[in-house]
Amino acid sequence: MLTIPGARSRFCDGMSRRSWLQIGGLALGGMALPDILRAEAESGSPAGRAKGIIMVVLPGGPSHLDMYDLKPDAPSEIRGEFQPIATKVPGIDICELMPSLAARTDKLTLIRSLNGFRNDHNTHWCTTGWESHPPMPASPIIAGYPPGGWPSMGSILSKSLGQRALGVPAAIDLVPVDPDARFIMRTAPTQGGYLGAAHAGFEVKAVDRRNITLNDVSLSRLSDRRTLLGSFDRFRREVDRGEFTDGIDEFHRRAFEVLTSSRLADALDLSREDQDGRNRYGLDGSYPNEREGKTMLDQFLLARRVIEAGARCVTLAFSRWPFGRMLQGDYNWDWHKDNFTEARGALPLFDLGMSALIDDLSERGLLDDIAVVAWGEFGRTPKINANAGRDHWPNVAGALLAGGGMKCGQVIGSTNRLGEEPLDRPVHFRDVFASLYHRMGVDVSTTQFADLAGRPQYLVADHRPMPELVG
Repeated sequence: MLTIPGARSRFCDGMSRRSWLQIGGLALGGMALPDILRAEAESGSPAGRAKGIIMVVLPGGPSHLDMYDLKPDAPSEIRGEFQPIATKVPGIDICELMPSLAARTDKLTLIRSLNGFRNDHNTHWCTTGWESHPPMPASPIIAGYPPGGWPSMGSILSKSLGQRALGVPAAIDLVPVDPDARFIMRTAPTQGGYLGAAHAGFEVKAVDRRNITLNDVSLSRLSDRRTLLGSFDRFRREVDRGEFTDGIDEFHRRAFEVLTSSRLADALDLSREDQDGRNRYGLDGSYPNEREGKTMLDQFLLARRVIEAGARCVTLAFSRWPFGRMLQGDYNWDWHKDNFTEARGALPLFDLGMSALIDDLSERGLLDDIAVVAWGEFGRTPKINANAGRDHWPNVAGALLAGGGMKCGQVIGSTNRLGEEPLDRPVHFRDVFASLYHRMGVDVSTTQFADLAGRPQYLVADHRPMPELVG
């Protein structure tokens, strides 16, 4: 990776093609035309458009029946242990374990009829809008994966709109990069796909944050090192002309922007947040082990700080337990057993983190500008199994949306009596992607990008923005 930790450091450890590609993997990119960047810096987003998206991924598959679509009149083997509670919006009820969100439903849209999934643990569709993905161990081979792969939403926004603030990549990935985390999610949540590594997300957990800014390295020395790097770059161009290396100049330019600006580093430094702000997100004495990752509530606060600093798309993965640490054989939201015990631990934390994020954005005057979406890769079986758990259920799932100038205070869609299938207003997940792109000013009916075979690809195929969300 590219670091400048001190006077004796080098820009790159080795000059292999793999090393060059690692720069792109950290997404010190987000390529855009200079005039787009200047216009964005001077005037911000065009009037009426959203400025950013916070994507909250719940890996493992959260239970729609125990969060947003409880069935109190169903048989006991379906309805489970939780009761629905009334919310701020008459006629809408959600799980009793989420009272803070219940008090804020006027700022939320709940989707109860989300569909289009496969029975496959892969959050790829949550971040790209496409269910097909590269073959992975223990995952089925799925047709329709384009050469180069599908780009994430953050990568699309990077390509379409460029950076919103100098020194802050358009797409930011807060998800842990350890092998357990990546196995759970299967694919990189902010991958560049066929748009190339220059548009992949900046993986915060992959870099030492101390190296994001220059430490006692003068700009004159930086210029000398930049000249040296340029000579290596010319050599690399002569010996290696691979499909992704055309973006190297852009990687370098963005890298220097990040290094010479403290904007991103400051946003990632939670010590700069006052204690009242930290307390709002539960980062206080109530959760003394937070810094060991037991609640991961800091991800919500980091997302707010980074989106406020100028990112266009911030992706986080939330769960009660650290990635890789299993509780009685299950992890994250994949509760094949002890579903209700797990939910009693996870849902109050999700309730706290999401409600704090919504309040924080609202009080800062950002909620109309920033869209928030929370979802997982599928729902859970209506019937409770012999281990008091719920198994995979790709037939239907739920989602929560807020902000971004979208219509809120509503429920979209419904399921049948037992929560097995969409009943009213089925919503394909690409309909949600189309709506989010629309709010960001990207026209999904006309926007196309070529994959690595030169074939033009639409962003969401024949899906269009939802009138219930965007008018």
